[in-house]
Amino acid sequence: MKITALRATPVRIPRPTAFVSSLGTHAATENAVIEIETDAGLTGIGESSSIWDRMGPGCADDINGLLAGLLIGRDATRIRELTDLMDAHLDRAQPAKAGIEMALWDLLGKSVGAPVFQLLGGAVRDKVELSRSLSMGTVEQVVEQAERLVGEGYLTLKMKVGRDPTSDHENLEALRSHFPDLKLRVDANMGWRNPKEAIRHIHDLEAFNIELVEQPLHGSDLEGMRFVREHVGVPIMADESVWTPSDAMACVRAGAADVFNVYVAEAGGIGPASRIFGIADAARLTCIIGSMPEFGIGTSAQAHLAFAMPNIGYGSDVNGFVYHQDDVVDHDLRIEDGHLLPPTSPGLGVRLDADRLARYRMD
Repeated sequence: MKITALRATPVRIPRPTAFVSSLGTHAATENAVIEIETDAGLTGIGESSSIWDRMGPGCADDINGLLAGLLIGRDATRIRELTDLMDAHLDRAQPAKAGIEMALWDLLGKSVGAPVFQLLGGAVRDKVELSRSLSMGTVEQVVEQAERLVGEGYLTLKMKVGRDPTSDHENLEALRSHFPDLKLRVDANMGWRNPKEAIRHIHDLEAFNIELVEQPLHGSDLEGMRFVREHVGVPIMADESVWTPSDAMACVRAGAADVFNVYVAEAGGIGPASRIFGIADAARLTCIIGSMPEFGIGTSAQAHLAFAMPNIGYGSDVNGFVYHQDDVVDHDLRIEDGHLLPPTSPGLGVRLDADRLARYRMD
């Protein structure tokens, strides 16, 4: 099955309300949709997702300007070989490569009539517990968000912290008062400046029985992450510190984290993300799956990974599509009582809507 065409389309879809974290305010998501055509008459669909500087348009430039020419004419079923080829020609740029890689898995699944999670070894669970993130805001705004999500059946919520310690404390205090049995975690998004500052704030928040603290320091500060981990009681989760399998090995060697937050987009695809799970498993660490958030394509790729990886230890963010007003695909993703149910269709289980793609495209 040879690749005959490969293209990326940058897409911008608004969110119902702007989302605020230590990384800034996001009123819309800019990702890229990838289509890979083959001589077998099958088309694979992927998505490049990034909230960082280049986002969808930058990923599309990498794909259309370099990677497409590199891959056209090659065997679409040799996914690992093509992944290594992309890595050899383009350093980092993981989200762009991930969009292509997940489209290759979509093609492979369609060609054999099987969902991708079956190609990864089969399902290890019947449903995936989900987490939802709360946008920064006033106590009233945060509690209102939480009430709506708890009403939808979510058991785990993540509070964004790291900008204003007083606001962080007040919001967590209100959430714990309103929801004494809810699983609450916090995500600093690298917002604390140094290890001692992080430790001081974490000790303040530990009174509210938080489940995890995500990325307290800059992603490159593994020594600082280890220092924080050794001086607090709550588990520390690495996010920006663990993009690739090599990053995961560095985190393990540094003793920088108790939990890995694994992203298909940041890892460079489903295969590299599964290797991070393997590294964590060998180090006796658990993982969750994180979200940018993605549209339905990227979320579907995460979903197949989530059903096939054994060492998921907490609620995961495999629900990026719910953060948007619309989508560019129809998909098989179903959420019931705060849990994701298994996809059912071959490949990723997504069907591109040409009209909506045209409506939201940026070029």
